[in-house]
Amino acid sequence: MLKTSLSLWSADLSNLESEIKKSEPYSDFYHLDVADGRYAETLLFFPDLVKSIRVHTQVPFEVHLICENPEKWINPFQQAGADRIIFYPGTSADHNRLVQSITDGKMEVGVSLAVRQGVEELEPFWETMDLVVVLGTDVGIKGVTDVADGTYEKIEALVAEREKRGLSFEIEADGAIRRETVPLLKKAGADIVVPG
Repeated sequence: MLKTSLSLWSADLSNLESEIKKSEPYSDFYHLDVADGRYAETLLFFPDLVKSIRVHTQVPFEVHLICENPEKWINPFQQAGADRIIFYPGTSADHNRLVQSITDGKMEVGVSLAVRQGVEELEPFWETMDLVVVLGTDVGIKGVTDVADGTYEKIEALVAEREKRGLSFEIEADGAIRRETVPLLKKAGADIVVPG
């Protein structure tokens, strides 16, 4: 069965408690995009805000770090109540230390692939990641209705790699989640989608 990680970026940010309570029955996770205005031009969630909404639900939080130097955000978001940290390959000078700091904080490790990043970018992470997020739109963009070219094929390639390597990471599709794209993402092999 396809899981959902509801994106709070699309919620009424002035009334997050109500939005969480309303959507909780339909959420396997809450997806919190964190952007520093550098890796993507957007500015989004920060640790104090995540901490303030953590008390309103037991649904796990996945924090998607759309930023440079993600290692500096691991401890603040762990303290704020994150259950899973997602980052992009190439954003940290020491990916081994980054992964270690996430697991030391008792959180799951997620690696996100931007539209122009291929499956080969995951080479350092195969054995340590719990999740791969495949973006179907450019980083920091929302409201797009069509997934980027190659998205379904990338998910299929991840399914093949998972089987070949005997691994159990989940595959999450993020971006252009629409009524017409969800069946195609599921057919390609996505385990989780990130609707707004």
